Amino acid sequence: MLKIDFQQEDVDNLRYERYYHPHPSVQKKMEVMYLKSRGVMHKDICDLCQITKATLAKYIKQYQLGGIEELKKLDYKGRPSELNQHSDILKEHFKKHPPSTVAEASDAIEKITGIKRSPTQVREFLKRAGLRCLKVGHVPGKSGDKNKIIEQEKYRVEELEPLLKEACSGNKAVFFLDAAHFVYRSYLRYLWCFVRTFICSPPGRKRFNVLGAINAVTKEIITLTNETYINSETVCQMLFKLASLGLNIPIAVVLDNARYQRCRLVQDYAEELGIQLCFLPSYSPQLNLIERLWRYVKKECLYSKYYEHFSDFKAAISNCINLANTDKKEKLNSLLSLKFQSFRKVQILTV
Repeated sequence: MLKIDFQQEDVDNLRYERYYHPHPSVQKKMEVMYLKSRGVMHKDICDLCQITKATLAKYIKQYQLGGIEELKKLDYKGRPSELNQHSDILKEHFKKHPPSTVAEASDAIEKITGIKRSPTQVREFLKRAGLRCLKVGHVPGKSGDKNKIIEQEKYRVEELEPLLKEACSGNKAVFFLDAAHFVYRSYLRYLWCFVRTFICSPPGRKRFNVLGAINAVTKEIITLTNETYINSETVCQMLFKLASLGLNIPIAVVLDNARYQRCRLVQDYAEELGIQLCFLPSYSPQLNLIERLWRYVKKECLYSKYYEHFSDFKAAISNCINLANTDKKEKLNSLLSLKFQSFRKVQILTV
């Protein structure tokens, strides 16, 4: 029998670790060595712990080599997966054809390699390969086109950023302008709940239109609302409202290429008021700061919310916008930072 002189401190540690170490394999090692410290015969240790004499001898040698810390080491690495040798070709396939489910990935792996694996094994392989289950995003219109991306980046660097630099220095007031059309309906989202929850869908399709302009620096929000349509006359009313703020510095308005915003009436009226209009490249909502505000409004007061009356629906939206730059100012400042998304490095799914 291999003899070991156990220190009382080690015996106490073995007694503790055999129950409280987080890994069950290490707990078993500690139990074996604790029984050894209490003078239990090797044959009885093997019977009690269901191990072989060779395993017992291995644990004893580990303890003699480095004590309890050596016993905590786990050397078992498992059998290497057969899929590992096909890793490169599978990564290339999934890069071009991302699977939507583990079952879909499993079918693709079997077709390519002839190897069939359980969903759990496939999921682990996908994680080892670096894949993550991420929600698919969307880009507007032709934003995935390389030439469009180049155009957007050029506009951002050569026109938008210099404009915002002037705004930050106090030499110009820059507003981002856009309209949101909130339809009186149910807006669904995920909820943490014990059972699936349902909300009523309001009847009809009434719309609450909001034309908004947000100051890039102060985050002040100016709005015009109606229940009919946003048109060129509404835009002119907004320009007049901005000109009437009494800012005493030049005003620039960043807006998209909607017809009612780029028409001659709007451009002539802006020139009359001394307001500079800066039209974004087509398919570039990510460069319009106010788009983030509209998403914020939907998240805060529309998703998974039910309003029995259209008047309640309108009031909720109006209150959310009115309080955004006061009660929610800290959150709004973070959301409306002057950093803009680029699609230069995103993967575009084309099939």
